Amino acid sequence: MARINKIERFDEMRTFPHVIEPDGREILTRDIELKGCWNEKFFKKRQPIVLELGCGRGEYAVELARRIPERNYIGIDIKGARMWKGARDAFDSGLTNVGFLRTRIEFLHRMFGPAEVDEIWVTFPDPQPKKPRKRLTSARFLNLYSRMLRPDGTIHLKTDSRILYDYTAEVLKINHINPDVTTDNLYASGLADEILAIRTHYESGYLMIGKPITYTRFRLAGGITLTEPADLTLP
Repeated sequence: MARINKIERFDEMRTFPHVIEPDGREILTRDIELKGCWNEKFFKKRQPIVLELGCGRGEYAVELARRIPERNYIGIDIKGARMWKGARDAFDSGLTNVGFLRTRIEFLHRMFGPAEVDEIWVTFPDPQPKKPRKRLTSARFLNLYSRMLRPDGTIHLKTDSRILYDYTAEVLKINHINPDVTTDNLYASGLADEILAIRTHYESGYLMIGKPITYTRFRLAGGITLTEPADLTLP
């Protein structure tokens, strides 16, 4: 079978009923229609909503949907050509509790209402070594997430980047947030249960070359504003 090219992937994505692509100009000034009513209008089933941010191929979101059907999952990324794989897999598998949203993380406040989200997974994001404020666990983004997370909503960070792992630990420390779980070597810690052992394409590659995978799980209380570490060049 001929390999599908990028243009064909984008064209096919537009036919999937479980893929949402908001107009990039409109979301600068207005919320999308699904904001506050994803369960009612999109999933047609009221269940806790879980986001995978920077989902890439969407492997984690799809596998979570398979293993925990009593939750609704949304994979979010701006790179549609990669997202196509997860969207295609979900479609072919007939999964009704997973969808995909092609947008920038910066615009999440236009997509989800207060306390609409129960849980967030950040899986192998760009560690942004020279741009700390662009890291998906920066105070800037955590404050954004807190606007849509239920009180004490859970955030998971799974990454091969020690820079991002240490930086996140510092952000939590200066904001007096104690992580529920943290380890700098997930697969040597004994914590890798059925869910944490889900491996993305990139994670499998990191493990093949011997890179340890780190994991942090923490909760965000409502009504707080987090601050950045004073020295944004560290770690």
